[in-house]
Amino acid sequence: MNHVPAFRAFAPPRSEPLPALIALMRCMIRGDGDLLSLLPAEAYRMPIGPLGYSRRSTIIVNRPDLVREVLTDPKGILPKSDLMVHALDPLIGDSIFVSSGATWRRQRAMIDPALTMMRVNRAFPAMEAGAAAAEATLTDHAARDTRFSLDLMMSHMTADIICRTVFSTGLETRVAHEVFDAFTEFEHSVAQVEIRRLIFDRAWKRIPQKESVLNACRLIRGYLGELLDTHLGDGASFDDIASAIIAAHDVEGKAFTREELIDQLGVLFLAGHETSASALTWVFYLLATQPALVARLRAEIDEIVGPGPILFEHTRKLPFIRNVFRETLRLYPPITFLPRVANEATRIGDYPVKKGALIMVAPWVLHRHHAYWRDPHLFDPDRFLSEREGEMTAGAYIPFGIGPRVCAGAAFAQVEAVLLIARLFRQFDFHIEAPGDVRPAARLTTRPARQVMCRVTRVA
Repeated sequence: MNHVPAFRAFAPPRSEPLPALIALMRCMIRGDGDLLSLLPAEAYRMPIGPLGYSRRSTIIVNRPDLVREVLTDPKGILPKSDLMVHALDPLIGDSIFVSSGATWRRQRAMIDPALTMMRVNRAFPAMEAGAAAAEATLTDHAARDTRFSLDLMMSHMTADIICRTVFSTGLETRVAHEVFDAFTEFEHSVAQVEIRRLIFDRAWKRIPQKESVLNACRLIRGYLGELLDTHLGDGASFDDIASAIIAAHDVEGKAFTREELIDQLGVLFLAGHETSASALTWVFYLLATQPALVARLRAEIDEIVGPGPILFEHTRKLPFIRNVFRETLRLYPPITFLPRVANEATRIGDYPVKKGALIMVAPWVLHRHHAYWRDPHLFDPDRFLSEREGEMTAGAYIPFGIGPRVCAGAAFAQVEAVLLIARLFRQFDFHIEAPGDVRPAARLTTRPARQVMCRVTRVA
């Protein structure tokens, strides 16, 4: 094995925590809806407490046992936040991602059988096909020395894979670009991230969405409808997730309507590609700026895989790459906040909560909390080594959530990430333009505030 340079933990970009009032002023001045810049410094140290001022009361919950209490919601009084539900309604309706109670239980029972098709051994060929398409694109970029958006590259790649998994077809490049642009417009402009409304509006107030947001939703739903219709025509025969959800019936024998199908498939498509694209954008950015990490990654591939293809069984045997992904999810969790609303007055632990209060479980904060992590803001994939398990606090790492609504695609996402990281960094060096200008921003997902531009070269 070639000599591998030593790697030292480093501090990647973050939003610098400030006192609450100064943080609010920073957020208002930027005016870009970035909720990370709103987080005060004390949020990273308190177990539970108020998150600045708001008319409806906003509480952040960081203590792992209380986080579990909120997300499992044994009393059934802490559904997903009305702000999130109203924001996502034009895009994914009353689908499984935002519904609650009997509606959620009906949908989950109908969809669960289809999700078995996301088992990673069955989905792996789709991942391989998506990786091969990405390799071809990057080979062309390297040959022509073109600059491109890393964010868009990751979004296209993961959308292509989830399309192959759900609809048995790849995603045409033009459509992928338009969906990326539409979701970007949606995420930047959706009313959930308007700071003024977050602070001053009362609970359950219905907020009208901008026309640009509604247009973006119509475009995305239109493309999903086109993909769905390939499965609804006479003689259509597919063995995939879409066909299984189309065939699903509830206990009364009712199937999903076409609009409901777009809602449910929209959740799978967007959750299955947007969250993965967010995480992988950060992985590739971090690796591109740390040659010692890349050298160690390639050494692991050489040792475990050798010169041959990276097979499904190899993805389970590349612990360093897996830990790089896990540490990226810790520092840059794709779902930054998991907001809930109190449907009635209650208590979380000993903390009183009034009706209508916004309760924030923030993986971004929990994953960087000083009580649960050593050097919480440093990127150190070795913190996930088995010999360092004693450093971990149970329940302080929740990139896929916990409880009954835990992400059903967690195993899929982890295998997909290991394969893509291994295959692409085995062949290419990524060169980030102005890496020092990259900073994270959180709206619906954790993304770079501006697209990350880069170039690639083939590994000699």
